[in-house]
Amino acid sequence: MPVSFIWFDIGYTLLYMQRELTYRQVLLEQGFDIPVDRLEREFHVADKYFMREFPGVFGNSKHSPTPWFLGVLNYRLGVNGDLCAMAARWREFQQQTQPYWLPFDCVPGTLSELKRQGLRLGVISNWDSSAHSLLESHGLARFFEHIVISSEVGCEKPGEEIFRVALRKSGVPADQCLYVGDNYYDDALGSRQVGMPCLIVNRFSRLGIEEIEDQIFIRDVSQVLDYLKKLS
Repeated sequence: MPVSFIWFDIGYTLLYMQRELTYRQVLLEQGFDIPVDRLEREFHVADKYFMREFPGVFGNSKHSPTPWFLGVLNYRLGVNGDLCAMAARWREFQQQTQPYWLPFDCVPGTLSELKRQGLRLGVISNWDSSAHSLLESHGLARFFEHIVISSEVGCEKPGEEIFRVALRKSGVPADQCLYVGDNYYDDALGSRQVGMPCLIVNRFSRLGIEEIEDQIFIRDVSQVLDYLKKLS
């Protein structure tokens, strides 16, 4: 069936954090001068490790998992330091950097072109209520018919119910939808439960996801356009 509705995740699909720049400031204070491009790759690998081994830890933990994450990241970087102190200092730099979340460069143009082609668009994301204002602040909310947020509907990925909520809202069968996310274990495995195909964004080719063999990966959301051309 042709795709008529495309659903998107938010974090590291549509938007990214200025985490490498802010954490580099922490490292510089500690005497470590690590280039941003290396930080980007190591953050990416740490992300994928946590997605695979500790699903949901960042969304559900009662205590901040940030020092834990930084322990993995610092090990890969060859950095030693007080993890709790570094996490607190990083938080200070994050709060000083506004906006902290930014859209990937290709996102506005890609969403505009998808709409021009007559496709309907929506969001399915594990997020708090700030999702709406975040998308609005970057001029992205206008592209989406429905924004389905876990904290508002009482269910989250990879559970199938959040996808069923989205399907009911859109009135479009799952096999006519496409989901685009960045977390194979939440996004692909979740959407498959309802029969919705999925593309996974992985900016660094197969880095960090070498164990996955049953999934189509794209570099960024602009490649959704290429995927749709191949289907036509």
